[in-house]
Formats: sequence, C-alpha cells, structure tokens
Amino acid sequence: MKQDVYQKVTDKIIADLEQGELTWLKPWSAGNMDGRIIKPLRHNGMAYSGINVLMLWGAAIEGGYLSPFWMTYRQAKEYGAHVRKGERGNLVVYANNITKTEEQDDGSEEERKIPFMKGYSVFNVEQIEGLPAHFYVKPEPIIDPAQRIEHAEAYFAATGADIRHGGNSAHYSGGTDHVQMPHFESFRSPEAYYATLAHELTHNAELRIMPRRSAELVVL
Repeated sequence: MKQDVYQKVTDKIIADLEQGELTWLKPWSAGNMDGRIIKPLRHNGMAYSGINVLMLWGAAIEGGYLSPFWMTYRQAKEYGAHVRKGERGNLVVYANNITKTEEQDDGSEEERKIPFMKGYSVFNVEQIEGLPAHFYVKPEPIIDPAQRIEHAEAYFAATGADIRHGGNSAHYSGGTDHVQMPHFESFRSPEAYYATLAHELTHNAELRIMPRRSAELVVL
C-alpha cells in the first residue's frame, strides 16, 4: 500500500525531534547564494512554498547542498542531464482542491471542494550531472587550487574511492558508497582538506587504506 503523504511529512518532523535536531529550522548553508537565506527553488526559478520549504531546507542541510535549485528526474533529463546513480530523491508535496458536483435530495446540484495532496520526488542539482553551469554554486576560494599536494593526491587516487565534491558537508555515504567533500578551495589549508578526506575514508570499511593516523601523515 502506498504510504500516506501526510504521514511521510509527519514522520520526517518527528524523526528530527527525536534526534534533537530541527534541520528544517536551519535555512542556511555556507556559500548558498552568498550567505543569504533563500527559499528552495524549482528548476525555473520559482520558489517552493508551505511545508516544502521546511522539507527541502532540511534535506539541503542533511545533504550539505549549497544550491537552492531542485528538480525532478524528468526535468533533469529535459536538460540533457542525469541523476547520479544511487542518489536518493526528497519528498515534496502538491496540494490543491478538486470540485465535485453532487446532486441533492431536492434534485438541485451543489459543488463541493475536496482538498487533496500528492507527493513526488525531487533532487538537488548537486545530485545531478550535466546541467547548465548556472545551476551550480561556485564557492569563494579561500586557498589557491594550485596548493594541492601532489603525493597526497596520488595516495587518495590510489585508494580507488569514489570522491565527490560539492556542498558544505564532509561525509561518507553508505547508500551510494562515496565520500562527499566540500571543494578543495573552501578549506582553510591544504592540510585541513587532506586530513578531512583521510578521516572520511576511514568510514568506508571496504577500502583497504592505512589506519587513520598513517593516512594523515601523508599530508605532512
């Protein structure tokens, strides 16, 4: 049986409350539109409203997404782009009324508005590859990309890990088996970037890498 849309929204809020983290009350994300608070946006630039704002703010914080843009799988395809394999969509809802004409006992007709809600999935543009450049947020550089450390780059490349960049969260995603990192330029130093990357790689039990302490020595 298809899960009730109302219940999905309720479950999300309850889960946040149980964890003590009201993600949907945190509408900011470093680098998002130069630090300004902004509503989540559809692919055409129109803002979401109602409960969708809270749901997508929470999803952006959890996923570490900088871009405010969201779109469906089909909309991404229309741009000639594609959702990365293994990425999970986020629920948004559409609410409206349908008008039904009912015959009364006296033979007269009366119109009655019946509210309804349906749900569908959207993806942040940082989960999508191949979109036009204006969809992607470019963080202000803190360090020069030329400061990358060659032997550290070679070390992490040799692990064979799927390392992706974007957003403002560093984490390992078990569902898609990849490490998500903010862009190199957003770190305070090259050493901070590589130490963070080494730490996140230790969460992937399938990767045969050195213990964390040894890995961090690579940047010294």
